[in-house]
Amino acid sequence: MQIRLAGIEPESIVDGPGYRLAVFAQGCPHGCAGCHNPQTHDFSGGRLTDTREIVGLMGKNPLVKGVTLTGGEPMMQAAAFCEIAEAARARGLGVWCYTGYTLEQLRDEHDGDRMRLLGLTDVLVDGPYIARERSLDLLYRGSRNQRLIDMPATLSSGALRLFVPEEW
Repeated sequence: MQIRLAGIEPESIVDGPGYRLAVFAQGCPHGCAGCHNPQTHDFSGGRLTDTREIVGLMGKNPLVKGVTLTGGEPMMQAAAFCEIAEAARARGLGVWCYTGYTLEQLRDEHDGDRMRLLGLTDVLVDGPYIARERSLDLLYRGSRNQRLIDMPATLSSGALRLFVPEEW
């Protein structure tokens, strides 16, 4: 499936725990002031590729234990990111997803591909980046309003369950 990417980081250590394959979506509707990746906002930027390219990178480095879907806004290309997440899970890799939407906004939309992606996600980092809420003391997020959501626990219980990193 075709996907527009801003880039790929094959051995990220900042986009979730351990070594991760980070996949950066191109295109973002949020336009958060102070965004860490403003070059990803333009929907016509980046490069067009196929999800098979990303899947082909999985397993090349045995130290990589997970895949992080980030951006830009992965939810804008949810169907393609579902293919990547399904391939990651089939290989025993964890899946993290960063989004500028809140979980509540995504649930209210009832978009099939986005809901499917939530179901394939282990940890959802949700909410827009808010510069006045910025803190360098936060693990895996840029501003205090953003949450680390344990998606399997949240989906099975029906109540919001936060992820607590082992480092804390």
